Amino acid sequence: MGTKNVNTYTKKELSGFLVGMFGQNMIYQIVATGLYFYFQNVIFLDAMAIGVIFTIARIWDAINDPMMGTIVDKTRSKWGKCRPYLIIFPGIIGAITIAAFINGIYPDAKTELGRVLIVGWAAASYILWGMCFTVCDIPLWGITSLMTEDENDRSKILSLARIVAGFAGIGTLITMVAQFVAGIFENKLGYPYKTAMQYGFIATVVVLTVINSLLFEVAGLTTRERVEQTTEKKYSFIENFKIMFGNRPFRQILISGILRSPIQLLMLIAMTFITFYYANGNLANILADGKLNVGMLIRLGIIGFCFFMGQFICMAITPNLMKKFEKKSLYNFYSVAGAVPYALIYVLYKISGGNLRDSIFWVILTGICFFFASAAMGGINVLQSVMIADCVDYEEYHNGVRTDGVFFSGQSFITKLSGGIASILSAFAYKAVGYSDSNVEKMTSLLNEGKDFLTYDGGSGAGKYAATMVFLISIPPAIGMLLSAVPTFRYAMSDKEHEKILAALVEKRHTSEAEATEETPDENTQALIDNMDEIVDEIKQLD
Repeated sequence: MGTKNVNTYTKKELSGFLVGMFGQNMIYQIVATGLYFYFQNVIFLDAMAIGVIFTIARIWDAINDPMMGTIVDKTRSKWGKCRPYLIIFPGIIGAITIAAFINGIYPDAKTELGRVLIVGWAAASYILWGMCFTVCDIPLWGITSLMTEDENDRSKILSLARIVAGFAGIGTLITMVAQFVAGIFENKLGYPYKTAMQYGFIATVVVLTVINSLLFEVAGLTTRERVEQTTEKKYSFIENFKIMFGNRPFRQILISGILRSPIQLLMLIAMTFITFYYANGNLANILADGKLNVGMLIRLGIIGFCFFMGQFICMAITPNLMKKFEKKSLYNFYSVAGAVPYALIYVLYKISGGNLRDSIFWVILTGICFFFASAAMGGINVLQSVMIADCVDYEEYHNGVRTDGVFFSGQSFITKLSGGIASILSAFAYKAVGYSDSNVEKMTSLLNEGKDFLTYDGGSGAGKYAATMVFLISIPPAIGMLLSAVPTFRYAMSDKEHEKILAALVEKRHTSEAEATEETPDENTQALIDNMDEIVDEIKQLD
């Protein structure tokens, strides 16, 4: 695998890494999608409280990421600098994930003190989860630049990692699975609807988290760090910040990602939107009264298929496109072209009179928009990872510094800061239309009795909840996609320049290894030389 005489990973190491990547991203989806839905629509927290919790946690995580990157780059162990964290922390992050959902089940949850405890638990558990996830996330991505020094193999592992992470997006279906499990608690075990929903989510989270924590552990146990570290100096947090922001191509990617923040609204709101808009508040309605609702199943299938397949297909073809086109050109194309389908979702909503559900015609058109919108997002994710890896080489070549952990913390920094911005945007929008705490609890109860989400007013005007969700997943992401192309329009490193940089670095490493071998004999050779010196001295004395 890879170029001859170039140090690179084995098939076993690649497979183990990808298994761990899948497990880690499933855990991420359980929290990113499931926990937001759980807070908002199961234990009915205040919309602004959710927004503040998620925003503070994400912003702190964004700041915490470069700090963790610094710690990773200072780590020296027999396992390397990334593997220790991949071996130790999967079990810890699994335990905290479960703890975040075991909230609101105590008897006094309805009292004022109970509500304070619920909000406090939500804040503490989510912030702690984010900090521990950072400890796992940065080493997992950072190790990719240490597993190989071959550019094609690195592009391959990063592209496969993004594809696997995309497949782990099925974790968003946790809300569907949990609602079906909740049906067992309600219909078979006789629990009230709200309690059944809580127990359904908790049971589902426990099972999925245990399985995926074990999968995540595989990455730490099977990978190897093969690229020799040329930077012996250990840099402080402030020095690493200067290194990171002093790297022009990386700085451009970072600013681009922050401007694209509204795209996270789609990931944040997607399952709430799909659950309420297409399944009237409960995905288990597909099997309402023991009968299969074929129409609902078809509509959900079209939307879900288009959303996920757009990402998968684009992530699969992007590595081949990178061989024919400049990474910068592809990145900017995805950004500008991807804004169109996002904007069209709201246009279709207005043209259809606010009903994208009942007519299969509008469902298909909406699905096509989701397909191309998610395709653009998937392509950007692959390119972002590969371009950040290139920035690591750029820094080593120009300044002799290779801080993989710090640079890959930038990728996590982008995602988490973007998520924080998206969270506060959604909080203000939901609070403005009254989609919050007791109003949501009342709505879910009425929807369960037969009311229609598309026309439910909640005291804020007919269908305003639905209109707000459609707007949030359409217009802000479209604007963010357009803005994200501005910083990278004149990207500072061409593909040809990177090829020269990488070739020079590989040659330098191999030259250094050869010189070290020549200058430092092994123990047996050194012993022989010492013996020969003694013999020569004895002969001289005899003379």
